[in-house]
Amino acid sequence: MAVNSKTYSQKPTEISRRWVLIDASTATLGRVATTIAKYLIGKYKPTYTAHVDNGDYVVVINAAKFVSTGAKENDKKYYRHSGFPGNLKIQSLGEMRENSPEKVIELAVKGMIPVNKLAADRMLRLRIFKGETHTHTAQTPEKVEVK
Repeated sequence: MAVNSKTYSQKPTEISRRWVLIDASTATLGRVATTIAKYLIGKYKPTYTAHVDNGDYVVVINAAKFVSTGAKENDKKYYRHSGFPGNLKIQSLGEMRENSPEKVIELAVKGMIPVNKLAADRMLRLRIFKGETHTHTAQTPEKVEVK
């Protein structure tokens, strides 16, 4: 009556990674970030195992051209604090886009990755470039469409 099927658990030696190319100018910031997080975590793979980091390398191009909707360009704020009294720094999304658009995408993706021991290694596999060109042509990344 019972079927002899067991739950599959991937081992670290069975990991296979590929390189993925994502164009940030094709969709909104949130959609791009969720797609990047999905590939970094490896959750789209049938061999996904929660405690094993089986994600892919992700190369993001056109980081400066990401799409933001509504009044987010002025209303969305990024805060950072050094820990010293009175040293709170506030930047809007528009200012962050001018200064460091790579950081905007990095922070959006970091917020969508689970906070655990695997998070740092996953973020190291993310490569973000401001323009159209990137330095990973030798890895021949596959282009992925953001829906």
